[in-house]
Amino acid sequence: MKRIFLFLMIINVLFLQKTEAQNKGDNVAALAGGLMALGAGIAAVEQMKEQAELTATQYILSNNPELTSFSLKTLSFDGKKLKDISRTSVIIYKIQEFSPQNHPKLDGKKQVLFGFTNQGWINQYGINFNKVIWFLVDETEWMDMMVAYVSVSSEEKNQGTLQTILREGRVVNKGVKLDSKLKIPFFKLLGDMYLVTDYSEDMKLVYNERTLGIFLKETSNLVQIGRGDIINIHEFFFDED
Repeated sequence: MKRIFLFLMIINVLFLQKTEAQNKGDNVAALAGGLMALGAGIAAVEQMKEQAELTATQYILSNNPELTSFSLKTLSFDGKKLKDISRTSVIIYKIQEFSPQNHPKLDGKKQVLFGFTNQGWINQYGINFNKVIWFLVDETEWMDMMVAYVSVSSEEKNQGTLQTILREGRVVNKGVKLDSKLKIPFFKLLGDMYLVTDYSEDMKLVYNERTLGIFLKETSNLVQIGRGDIINIHEFFFDED
């Protein structure tokens, strides 16, 4: 769907440039200029993604020497926020260990690496990784975060019940679903209402309609993780083989 949307945007840009041109020569120049600008923009984003993934790998190598055979893949780069370089955002990577052998299978421990960005992390010179705060989360930690988040977002407070439903279900816009049924409905809030739980010494979890907010105490930044990313992380830990 994203590729189709990008394609339609390309066609729209080129069409507008063509209709605004005054003669054939201007048409050709506009088309060529549009393609070059678009290509340069896409290439720049891809280069930033590769640079960020390399830095994430270097972070793991520097801070987690116990990981000696692992795969690191980008789960979400949050490219939609690149247009506003003053915003904070989050880059998410999925990490899984494997046994060294020919044609290895990813069958080891799973973890997710969050890279929380700070204001000005992208500038005219590229990415400033000194403005990224990293958190590595395993399956147990993620479950603890989801239990705390759903607990503050709903009337269900029983930790055992929450863990059971979350392990088999999925977090959607309206709550937690299990077997296509809404087992734990979230509170209905207005857009300017927030529910907060003090999760750890590093962060608070914030429920606002349709988002998981993570307030980083170190930088006093509130970063919102979209529902789609929450679902993808949860499926990575609990649904994939």
